[in-house]
Amino acid sequence: MRVGTRFVRSLKFPVVGAALVLMFLILSLTQTANALPAFARKYGLRCSACHESWPMLNYFGQKFKDNGYQLMNDRDAPIWQNPSYWPVTFRITPIWHRVSTGKVLVDTPAGSQTGIKRITSSGFDLSGLDFHTGGTLEKNISFYVLPSSNNAASFHFETVMARLDNVFGSPWLNVKLGKFELDNLLSEKRILTLTANGGIYQLYHFRPQGDGNVFGQMGDNQLGVEVMGHSYNDRTRYSAALLSSNDGQVGLPYGANAYTGYFTASQAFDVGKLGVDRIGGYAMIGEAPTTWITSTSAGGTAIIPGSGIGNKSFHREGFVGLFYFGQHVDLQVVTQHGWDNEWFGQNYGNFIGGVAANNNTPGTTLPPGSRAPSWNGVLVEPHYVYSPQLIFLGRFETIRMSQQATPGTPSNFGNITTYTIGYRYNPFMTSRAGFAWHNEYNWLHSDGTGPTLGLSSANINTSELLIGFDFDF
Repeated sequence: MRVGTRFVRSLKFPVVGAALVLMFLILSLTQTANALPAFARKYGLRCSACHESWPMLNYFGQKFKDNGYQLMNDRDAPIWQNPSYWPVTFRITPIWHRVSTGKVLVDTPAGSQTGIKRITSSGFDLSGLDFHTGGTLEKNISFYVLPSSNNAASFHFETVMARLDNVFGSPWLNVKLGKFELDNLLSEKRILTLTANGGIYQLYHFRPQGDGNVFGQMGDNQLGVEVMGHSYNDRTRYSAALLSSNDGQVGLPYGANAYTGYFTASQAFDVGKLGVDRIGGYAMIGEAPTTWITSTSAGGTAIIPGSGIGNKSFHREGFVGLFYFGQHVDLQVVTQHGWDNEWFGQNYGNFIGGVAANNNTPGTTLPPGSRAPSWNGVLVEPHYVYSPQLIFLGRFETIRMSQQATPGTPSNFGNITTYTIGYRYNPFMTSRAGFAWHNEYNWLHSDGTGPTLGLSSANINTSELLIGFDFDF
């Protein structure tokens, strides 16, 4: 769920700061956390059983999810539940946020010249609405459905999947079909941050400037089939998914015979009093179209949806680590090396809204010296969990180009660096509802992507301050 737009570097709000302190003191007097909605209503568990801090899972919560939202007992099958039980959770976030974007091209008062100006705005807003429902249709047959809207109530299906669990009685074989989140150990769908740039993992969505590959976004839910397995104690786990190369879009809008594979494996190990750490790796290897067949009609030439051919390859791979340092401190790390074919690097493949920026028609040649763009990135996210009710968090992400698609392009063009800090306070969380007082600040720096107009630097800094109530029921 993404909220907000973009933002500013230095913020001084004594009134807002005083309000934060007052609200924190008021909330700190309320009752303790108990449970999560939906699944908690089914099993009667406390929220801390599955969550390090809602919505982020702990080790037991990950095991519960890997088992197909089952505890592997007699209460898993819905026939044993009270007929009034309905596994549904709504989530929405009313917020106040301040957004500042640097170096925006604007008209001068004369109207005939162009200048550069920082645009800053603030006000009250809403996130989109998530409508979660999931659980078991029968023992070892689980499902999850998530209709989701933006803040203008435009709905789409974020997740629709069914899964056969413990096939042949073994946890090593589970088969999922539908639209689902990739098996990222650091889940973007359970991210603790909400700003526009901080509410996603930049590493999961990065594309070099001018790159047309919209298909390799690890953070977007994808359409396909996944085989996943794990040991009985969930220490060892793997997954392999075959996906349509369409970035999760329904209706086959891109092309036939274009598929992507996504593979993960990880191992957890006991580090004594520190906890249970996990290390793993992932690889996304695929191909996607760069050419579309056209049809000339009504005086114009239109691209035919679903006609994509001329497949070109891409891949992303990296390592993941989840490290615990006792009961209160943990650190999550993700690395990535990315590579796109040179055709993507020259903006072929980007077919959005029925329009392709470039179309690799027969006889098309690339500019001389075109190369395959590649990059390296790292994400580091520490947490201090004071209690299941209060968590402090930070994040640092940086992505650096190692090869530009076009010779002569500055080596740092399109590099990004972003910092996010914040905290979430949950004054209560019962089996009927959850509530979080959320405070967050994000700053993002991008190299060379802004207008220059004779200036020495085209770097852009954007920032956002967000304060809101994140609740589900």
